[in-house]
Amino acid sequence: MIKDLFQCSTQGRMTGDERREQILQAAVQLFSQRGFSGTTTKQIALASGVSEAMVFRHFETKDALYDAILDSKRSDDGVHRFPWEENEDLRLAMEAKDDFGVFYNLGLHALTKHHTDESFMRLLFFSALEEHKLAERFFGEFVSKVYEFIGNYISERQKDGAMRELDPKIVVRAYLGMLIHHSLNNILWDKQRRMMDISNEDAAKNFADILLNGIKN
Repeated sequence: MIKDLFQCSTQGRMTGDERREQILQAAVQLFSQRGFSGTTTKQIALASGVSEAMVFRHFETKDALYDAILDSKRSDDGVHRFPWEENEDLRLAMEAKDDFGVFYNLGLHALTKHHTDESFMRLLFFSALEEHKLAERFFGEFVSKVYEFIGNYISERQKDGAMRELDPKIVVRAYLGMLIHHSLNNILWDKQRRMMDISNEDAAKNFADILLNGIKN
C-alpha cells in the first residue's frame, strides 16, 4: 500500500502551493507504479493525505494532473531541463569543438537526470505503453529538441570535416539508444546491477568513445 507522503496533521500549516505540490508528488508515485488507467483520484487523495474534493480543487481531471507533472519537471525542479541550459562544461566543450567533451557531458547529464527521478521515468514509460498524450507531449517538447540540438552540432562538425557524412538523426538515435537502454536496465530490469555495475561517469565516457569511434573521420 502507498504510504502517505506527509502526515495529515500537518495539513493546517500547509499553503495552497505546498498542498498542490504534495498532491503532485503522490500522483507521480502512483502513476509510476500503476499507470494512468490503474490510478484513481481517490487513491491519489489517500496517498497525499487530503480529500478527493481537494484533489479536484487543484486539478480538474487526472489529465490535468499529468500535464501539471510535466510542467513541474520542466520548470520547477529542473530535472528535465535541457542540458545546454544548465551545463557550463557542455557549453565550453561545444565552443572548443571538443567532441569527446560534448558527448561525455551530454551523456553524463542524461544518465544523472534519469536516476535523479526514476519515478518520473517510469511514469513516462507507462504513458507511452498506455498511448497517453503525455508521452507525445514529452517527445514534442523535449525529445525532439534534443534531437535538433545534437543533430545541429553533428552537422556543423561534418561541415568541419571532423565527422563522417551520416544522417545526423541516425547518429543521435544511436547515441540516445545507448543512454536510454542503460538507464532502462538500471531502473526496470536489473536494479541490483548484477549484469553491469558502473558509475554514470564511466558509462558516459564509454558511450562517448563508442559513438565517436564510429563517426569521426
